[in-house]
Amino acid sequence: MRKSHGYRSRTRKLLKKKPREKGKIGLSKLLHEYKPGDKVVIKLNPTVHKGMPHRRYHGRVGTIKAKRGRSYVISITQDNAVKTIIARPEHLEPHRGV
Repeated sequence: MRKSHGYRSRTRKLLKKKPREKGKIGLSKLLHEYKPGDKVVIKLNPTVHKGMPHRRYHGRVGTIKAKRGRSYVISITQDNAVKTIIARPEHLEPHRGV
């Protein structure tokens, strides 16, 4: 039988939550407003499937370009290409540059 190559294939370890992290998402994460130009880290939340970017962008830092409905348009550089990703705020965190 052929292997499945679905959107979330090979994410068993990547999208697994530790026991203390399980449960509902905090409201501050959902209601956080990002402005164009803000830097964000894409951190996938496996409990919410809607608005989830592809696993290859997990941990990447991008720049907010615009808001589209409840989601945000994010610009990410990948090698020489500039990618545009649409993700919901559940999968984003403010970047704390060191």
